[in-house]
Amino acid sequence: MKTLIRARYVATMAGPILQNAGILIDQGRVLAVGRAEDLPASDARVVDYPDSVVLPGLVNAHTHLELTAIGQLPRPASFVDWVLALRRRAMAVLSDSARVAESTRRGVRESLAAGVTTIGDITLNPAVTREVLRASPLRGVSFGEVLGMAGRAGQMKERLAAAVSRTFEREDLRAGIEPHAPYSLDLAGYRRCLEEARRRGLLLATHLAETADEGEFLAHQAGEFRRLWEALGGWTDGVSRAKGGPIRAMEGIGLLDYPAVLAHVNYVDDEELAILARGRASVVYCPRTHEYFGHRPHRFAEMLARGINVAVGTDSGASSPDLNLMDDLRLMHRLRPEVAVDTLFEMATVRGARALGMAGRVGTIEEGKMADLCVFDVGVGEPLREVLERGAGPESVWVGGTEVG
Repeated sequence: MKTLIRARYVATMAGPILQNAGILIDQGRVLAVGRAEDLPASDARVVDYPDSVVLPGLVNAHTHLELTAIGQLPRPASFVDWVLALRRRAMAVLSDSARVAESTRRGVRESLAAGVTTIGDITLNPAVTREVLRASPLRGVSFGEVLGMAGRAGQMKERLAAAVSRTFEREDLRAGIEPHAPYSLDLAGYRRCLEEARRRGLLLATHLAETADEGEFLAHQAGEFRRLWEALGGWTDGVSRAKGGPIRAMEGIGLLDYPAVLAHVNYVDDEELAILARGRASVVYCPRTHEYFGHRPHRFAEMLARGINVAVGTDSGASSPDLNLMDDLRLMHRLRPEVAVDTLFEMATVRGARALGMAGRVGTIEEGKMADLCVFDVGVGEPLREVLERGAGPESVWVGGTEVG
């Protein structure tokens, strides 16, 4: 049976906000969208939201669902101290596959409750988390983490094999590869991951320019990340070096010419902005995690102005209070009130879908796209601004034309 959703406002994110609008749904897809009175309702189940705005399901382009149960760690003295604390906490809380699976399920529940219907998930345990995701309503890309440097280089082959496995794929849930970061995988490992992504047609993500210390480690194998290796053990000499910082290093191996997803990019100079603008990679800004670590102001608005696709993500529950993506938008709105509200919502819908290679299926409410929706109570006026400033969660969430929350 068809479903007709009628609402005070529909923000399609593909054009102006519609008033007294409707969305006609058939077999999980949007059949038509427009004025409610113009859409046929005789053979459709009608659902009314008279005091609400309907948005596309939100896209969380960078998260770690398996870390949800860890909870936000105490604010660290440094990023490396946080990594070490996270490792200790993960060993205690996520000690077996059953706990990883339950933590992932918790992340799925938090995401859906926040109106998120599509994710870019990073996982060190793809065989576990992908099975959970396949059983869930969420869509997106599951990026298997690939690590392996110095004395730990031997683990890269196994990690890469797990990342590229398509055992748990479905049409709207794809496997991807995530060479973790320049301080945990050397450039040879990055090249191998890029080659595999190209050969298999997989999306690729990485953590990049997350801290100001990556350049020193790449060039001299010194500084904070050398301290991390000394704490973890396993460092050996002979790891390749690269001058000019992580963004230039990725440009040098061709990763920026691939439609990769670059998480964070907190530290970037003007020339590096130009490099990113010439490439095909997207950036994902994680506002509450960014604030938690006390990084300098993010340059997302300048990136957008240069034509770089910038999406938004929550990062993990170990650095962010929860997986409520709307609260990340609210923080951005408070920090940068001059940025248009429409732009913020684009980053959590259209641009997130583009980053994850899913713009043809989700991110806007348009004919032929999946009927993934989130519904928020609003008054009369500027509905998107009210959603941000009211602070409430969605009253309803739909995935593929089915109400899930």
